[in-house]
Amino acid sequence: MGVESSRRRRPGPEADERLPGGGCVTGRRRRSGRNMAAAAPPQRRRRRRAGAREGVGGRGQWGAGRPRVRRGGGGGRSGSGRGEAGGAMLCCRLAALGARRRLRPLGPAAVLQCHHLRYPSRSLMSSGVPGKAGSNLLFYLIVGGTVTGAGAYVYKTLRENKERFTSRVTTITARSQENASSPSGGKLSNMLPAAPEAHPEVPSHVPFLLIGGGTAAFAAARSIRARDPGARVLIVSEDPALPYMRPPLSKELWFSDDPNVTETLRFKQWNGKERSIYFQPPSFYVPARDLPFVENGGVAVLCGKKVVHMDVRGNMVKLSDGTQISYDKCLIATGGSPRNLPAIERAGKDVQQRLTLFRKVEDFKSLEKISRQVKSITVIGGGFLGSELACALGRRARTRGLEVIQLFPENGNMGKVLPEYLSNWTTEKVRREGVNVMPNAVVKSVSVSGNRLMIKLKDGRKVETDHIVAAVGLEPNVELAKSAGLEVDSDFGGFRVNAELQARSNIWVAGDAACFYDIKLGRRRVEHHDHAVVSGRLAGENMTGAAKPYWHQSMFWSDLGPDVGYEAIGLVDSTLPTVGVFAKATAKDTPKSATEQSGTGIRSESETEAEASEVPTSPSASPMPHVPKQGEDYGKGVVFYLRDKVVVGIVLWNIFNRMPIARKIIKDGEEHADLNEVAKLFNIHED
Repeated sequence: MGVESSRRRRPGPEADERLPGGGCVTGRRRRSGRNMAAAAPPQRRRRRRAGAREGVGGRGQWGAGRPRVRRGGGGGRSGSGRGEAGGAMLCCRLAALGARRRLRPLGPAAVLQCHHLRYPSRSLMSSGVPGKAGSNLLFYLIVGGTVTGAGAYVYKTLRENKERFTSRVTTITARSQENASSPSGGKLSNMLPAAPEAHPEVPSHVPFLLIGGGTAAFAAARSIRARDPGARVLIVSEDPALPYMRPPLSKELWFSDDPNVTETLRFKQWNGKERSIYFQPPSFYVPARDLPFVENGGVAVLCGKKVVHMDVRGNMVKLSDGTQISYDKCLIATGGSPRNLPAIERAGKDVQQRLTLFRKVEDFKSLEKISRQVKSITVIGGGFLGSELACALGRRARTRGLEVIQLFPENGNMGKVLPEYLSNWTTEKVRREGVNVMPNAVVKSVSVSGNRLMIKLKDGRKVETDHIVAAVGLEPNVELAKSAGLEVDSDFGGFRVNAELQARSNIWVAGDAACFYDIKLGRRRVEHHDHAVVSGRLAGENMTGAAKPYWHQSMFWSDLGPDVGYEAIGLVDSTLPTVGVFAKATAKDTPKSATEQSGTGIRSESETEAEASEVPTSPSASPMPHVPKQGEDYGKGVVFYLRDKVVVGIVLWNIFNRMPIARKIIKDGEEHADLNEVAKLFNIHED
């Protein structure tokens, strides 16, 4: 078998010439096998015949063993037995040997091909079925790449789980050895399957980290899970208890008939329904150590832990015990701490031991126990918390002989919020509850006299008591600002945040610690339950990519027992001009009746974002309201707070479930010529 060298191409179609045994010559016109043999020198032809006879094995003639020429490339006819495969391969080798030794050097266009070595360009262009002569090389590349990728994935997975698997095997082996060596190794308890591997108590990384365990943090966690059902949320709380609501601590819990209320922390609302102060039972939460491994994520709480340092650039926090936790998104909802009076701070330890700074559930438990043991308790502060606690303790004074005293520097209860006439009426209401109210009282010093505390006032009056409750405001917790490099507002306190409650990249602030910009009322900081709920919920949404601004006007409420309560929204400052419109109250105009209609004692929970037009009103049927006079019995009414003749705050006195109307009035920011007409929107004359 031989191969001719390539020569100058001639015009016209070209074809590959197959040679006996599968070889071929390309780049020349097709010739028959006989003509090619004749064209070769005689000596070369004799050698070809001799080589063919030796390779075919039974076919002594060259032409007799020549295969047919096929376009797609392929071998010759099937030989018998041993000549079928061996003959073809031997011919190929002889062809290559002849081309290398006897023929002239091959030109650049000469290509040696065999039926089992197909022309590359044909294979790539073929669209044949895999496994046949025209198979697609691209198909094999895709399959090979897929198999390689799958193998790499399996290898990576096994490598990542290698350490965990090794640790678990070691743990199980050690436990088995301990059980075998222990005296009780044959008991049934030791035959049970080994407990699963214990994870670290504190995860090293969490996607969502919430600092603080109050209302704002819980609202944010619930919002995050609502938008991302598989989210893993970790709450780090300095409080030893799970997240709970604070309003009942100064309201309904004090009116419970259950002697074990401090243990159960369950109370009856004004409508008679019972509930717990905790937002969710312990079964709702995931153990912190299991948070990274649970299938569908969840919310975990680290109780009794405090974050003492923040590395904003490294997305890392450090706990008081030295533990470090990295995060993707972080919320600061540290709330605030109750303020103390300078006169009490200067006093000795004996005074501090008889002082309650009311804020947490432990403070309620402690004060409830103290109220059963002492004869006199003095509440310092005339705001929301101070007035509520005074009324709650005053009710007990009637049955237990407890003396309750309330001191504050204002002229009356709620003197910083309510207009003077309404503040005076509230003071008389608190006195009717059995409280000795002492307005215009400024504490000068506190000391121990015998077994009692002696409180000296600046006007010379003296008050003896057994225990003091300070309710003089809240100081936002901003200790993390220094290490985190966050800005603290110099006027209102708290972390300064933008309209989306964001302080820095990947850091949000909500609740009492947030100083936000109100698009209607300017920069503010609010310390109420509804604000904690709304701001926490919005921060959680923005942590999952919502990018919503804070425009909600939060409300707050206060109940002086089950018969008198009010709700407020906006700027309610007694230094602002006010217009009050009142009417005679009915049996329906009480906090108890309001909770019966809403089904909850936490009235902000029943609030909606409804517009005022969705609330039924009938102004045409309402008689003309009247502005109150001093000494009247203010059954129910509306108080408007004005700034530049625009309503910026509203107090609804014994009027409930009308907050969407008040919110819309403030949101519109319009000047009203006659507020009596505006008061008709609240249907204060409904029976």
